[in-house]
Amino acid sequence: MKNLTIARRYAKALLIIGKEDGQAETYGEELDGFTQLMAKEAELDLAICNPLYATSGRKKVLKTIIDKVGISKVMASFLLLLFDKGRFEFLGNINDFYQKLADELKGVMRASLVSASGLSSETVEKIRTTLSKKTGKDIILEVEQDPGLIGGIVSRIGDLVLDGSIKTQLLNMRESLKRGESI
Repeated sequence: MKNLTIARRYAKALLIIGKEDGQAETYGEELDGFTQLMAKEAELDLAICNPLYATSGRKKVLKTIIDKVGISKVMASFLLLLFDKGRFEFLGNINDFYQKLADELKGVMRASLVSASGLSSETVEKIRTTLSKKTGKDIILEVEQDPGLIGGIVSRIGDLVLDGSIKTQLLNMRESLKRGESI
């Protein structure tokens, strides 16, 4: 939990800098790109985060990567600050928080939609539009398929879960029967 608090704090600080200099979107793209690079290249991440290697050597590796990818001075300073403060391992969480905060700033929310079977693009768009009207935000919908739901859909927007799956309805019926309630 403490890790998430730390990650949120760094993400907010970077977003404030981005709002002040009008580069919030650029920083978001750079942070996301760098985070994806570290996730994809496990050896690089290990070379930077492994405390068994000398700090000076690890920092040199980080500086070399920063130079190669060609990011802004602010982002380079931010990444080096994370390293110096021993927070580089939180890069993925910081990126997640930054993207959410940047979306909120733009009036955008991300939601997930899981269905038992494939949905037509018209149906997905209708659901996205409805969620957008309900929240007053522009919705970016990530669609997945899970045959284990049997039928129906499950949608998540932040902490709100709208579960209309047949699987959940059957589980609820089973619990009601166990308690001796009539259905």
